[in-house]
Amino acid sequence: MKSLNSVIVSGREVLPIFEGGKGVAVSNGESAGAFAAAGCVGTVSGVNADSYDDDGNIIRQVYHATTRRERWRELISYAIDGGIAQARIAYEKSGGKGRVHVNVLWEAAGTQQVIEGILQGAKGFIHGVTCGAGMPYKIAEIVSSFGVYYHPIISSARAFRALWKRSYHKHAEFLGSVVYEDPWLAGGHNGLSNAEDPEKPQDPYPRIVALRKQMREFGLHNTPIVMAGGVWYLREWEDWLDNPELGPIAFQFGTRPLLTQESPVSKGWQDRLLSLKEGEIFLNKFSPTGFYSSAVRNNLLNELEQRGQHQVSYSRKPEGDMTEALPVGARGRPIYLTHEDKDKVEIWMSKGFSEAMKTPDGTVIFVGSKKAKEIIEDQGNCMGCLSQCRFSNWSEGAEGTTGKRADPRSFCIQKTLQDIAHGGSLEDNLMFSGHNAYKFADDPFYSNGFVPSVQELVERLVSGD
Repeated sequence: MKSLNSVIVSGREVLPIFEGGKGVAVSNGESAGAFAAAGCVGTVSGVNADSYDDDGNIIRQVYHATTRRERWRELISYAIDGGIAQARIAYEKSGGKGRVHVNVLWEAAGTQQVIEGILQGAKGFIHGVTCGAGMPYKIAEIVSSFGVYYHPIISSARAFRALWKRSYHKHAEFLGSVVYEDPWLAGGHNGLSNAEDPEKPQDPYPRIVALRKQMREFGLHNTPIVMAGGVWYLREWEDWLDNPELGPIAFQFGTRPLLTQESPVSKGWQDRLLSLKEGEIFLNKFSPTGFYSSAVRNNLLNELEQRGQHQVSYSRKPEGDMTEALPVGARGRPIYLTHEDKDKVEIWMSKGFSEAMKTPDGTVIFVGSKKAKEIIEDQGNCMGCLSQCRFSNWSEGAEGTTGKRADPRSFCIQKTLQDIAHGGSLEDNLMFSGHNAYKFADDPFYSNGFVPSVQELVERLVSGD
């Protein structure tokens, strides 16, 4: 294994190792500070991070307002307070070593307000901001105005070109790195485009070469590219080190930091990671963001998959071959199905999937009465955690709505991520994960349930393993 050469990131030489940012209280100040203390880049989540009361207890994010707009303001306030609290912890724990970044999602609620609030309140504690989930044109202007480096997360050279041409060329001196997040292998939300097949992963090397070629055309010869997604053993990426075709390269680890002593996730979560098998990570499109995402297959994802399977097209009146009436809802108003679909629906209803819920796409799904009640309640309790939400039809624009029917095929992502981050069910909540998480079970480093400190993990990564 070649020795790892340092790279310049956010104004300082560090090991070419980034902690991947994981939202909603999963990348916190303890883990980020430990990575920075080890001479790497630690990453605090700026997406609804935990804040604390005067006794040091976590303040659970409970919403008291009666309207979505007011709850949206509450959520932004929670996010700013939590981001500041975690940045302070990370900075103090780092001991002045490494770099501390904060990670935000462009399509999350009030991202501009949140990042401005965190950078104002945590001045001097944060050296860089990573941002993905969408096309964050404005992140360069916002972050550089605080004298802080920005690190866009992209999944293709084409995306970076668009960002550079429209905005980033105006703030080139604060471009700290470009994070290439593999859309097939990374955990959490993925940047698959409409032109890419989720079932046909592409080799990241030529995509990174294309990105570096594009960056060199813009004069960005020495700006590091961070490979994110699918990285486990660095020895498997040895050919990427000191590779003139790629230029300065670093590697991001999002999944492996979950299994460390400093990680805030529950012991049950860590035990589950140790027992995963290949194929148990599910690339799906259930997220209310509309993006693909990767998570551990469990009861939640199975039930969401089932909703899609219990789905048929319908018409409001008889037309074409949709002539079979089916009374639905409390008032028993009919919708019209094909003869074949009505036969299927009657079988589903006989098995307890008795409630019909219309989607924005001219289809109707069938769920149990308890699930239908839960979906409606969650949609009503929306706190506006996204800039636009297909599950609840919330939009943070002036109208407060996407203008489309709320989609019962999705779910409240804020509710489930908050719950799992604070000890909730592993089977009934969303457990984001990279596709290599099954390697915990095979990696001898974790034999007999060993959970390393971040420092021990970094030493292991540097060795090639």
